[in-house]
Amino acid sequence: MPQTDHVLPMAPHRRPANPLQRLLLLRRIEVLTQAMVLILAVAWLKIPLEVVPMSAAIAVLAAVNLLTQWRIHQGDHCSEGEIFAHLAIDVGILALLLYFAGGSTNPFVSLFLLPPTLAAAMLPARQAWAMAGVTLIAYTFLIFWKLPLPPPQGDLAQFDALLARATGSADEHAAHGSGFALHVLGMWLNFVISVGVVAFFLTRMANALKERERELAAAREEVLRNEQILSLGTLAAGAAHQLGTPLGTMAVLIRELELNHTDPAEWQEDLQLLREQVDRCKQTISQILASTGQGRDENLRSLPLDAYLHRLLDEWQIIRPHARLSVTLQGAQPAPLIAADRTLEQALLNLLDNAADANGSSPEALRFFAGWDAGQLLIEILDRGNGLDAATAQRLGEAFFSTKVDAQDRPRGIGIGLFLSNATIERCGGRVELCNRDDPPGGACTRVTLPLHRLKV
Repeated sequence: MPQTDHVLPMAPHRRPANPLQRLLLLRRIEVLTQAMVLILAVAWLKIPLEVVPMSAAIAVLAAVNLLTQWRIHQGDHCSEGEIFAHLAIDVGILALLLYFAGGSTNPFVSLFLLPPTLAAAMLPARQAWAMAGVTLIAYTFLIFWKLPLPPPQGDLAQFDALLARATGSADEHAAHGSGFALHVLGMWLNFVISVGVVAFFLTRMANALKERERELAAAREEVLRNEQILSLGTLAAGAAHQLGTPLGTMAVLIRELELNHTDPAEWQEDLQLLREQVDRCKQTISQILASTGQGRDENLRSLPLDAYLHRLLDEWQIIRPHARLSVTLQGAQPAPLIAADRTLEQALLNLLDNAADANGSSPEALRFFAGWDAGQLLIEILDRGNGLDAATAQRLGEAFFSTKVDAQDRPRGIGIGLFLSNATIERCGGRVELCNRDDPPGGACTRVTLPLHRLKV
């Protein structure tokens, strides 16, 4: 049977995307495009432009981009006002470049549409309208104040006339004067740039919205799961209070039976085992009541990892005295000191119980392997049960879902052990995986991965 891992669902831990990241990416494209157009216009088309101030404006925009990138790496918070300021800087640099290149008659003037588009997608309506006003003021300014572009001369004029004939606009070219064909070409190039930028940005925004929807759905599932855990905790606390008196009565009766029935010896062994199980139940209830609200169990001392695992397994063998267990511990010595809370110990005990139930009456002992390095603990529990079918794999980790049945196929479990174990291990930064063993005669493997930095003293 092929081995397939089934990772139980985990709560999302994603860092929110910084909207400045998208703006910086677009600005890199903007800086490169402006530099290439300036070089093309001066070096190839021989248009006499004010190279020094235009180059300085592009350099300022690049410097602002680098400074903003540094700020993002520092982890500083990005406010809506800062995004608005960045868009305003873009508008100012574009207006300055167009001032030296024909103003409103420049075919690239429609690039003023991009900042309001970005503001509408990233900012509240009030700031989006403010950005629209800023671009309108810049456009209006360029209508009245600008350095006009000189008409094409020499080779550029010939190229303009050739372009007019090639596009079939010679009559319009004659009516509008020289340079009209170049203006149309510039409008086409501007359209290509605008379409590319808008499509790129809106696609990224759509993906971000879909990702946000997935995060919200996962968050809703996490809230629902937390509510289920809270209700289970409330019921467990109530059950712990209610079970105290019956267990105390049972302990007294077992003690009286031990005193009144000293023979045969088999009775004494059975009564002693029964008393140990009752004491274990009372101890568990006391720990539930004592550890409520505590982050780490104050009764637990820091222990080496291997000693902690040995104590865990010894405790489990008391609970399941008839279960056979093969233990392998592997890791660097001396083992790191850890101080895990009681809930993690209970989660591992639940996983051992599930594996032992699945192992059933198999002649092969349950196998427990634990290996660790400087940063991670890996635990594998291998049984020889029936393994996982497709339907079971789809519902792993659900609350109140259990595969345990008795001889009459009636449910024998309540389906919260794996659910709570997964939630506890996830809270410790780890994860639980279940897969089918690929070696005959089959069975299942429960794999737990835990980061040691969350457990170390």
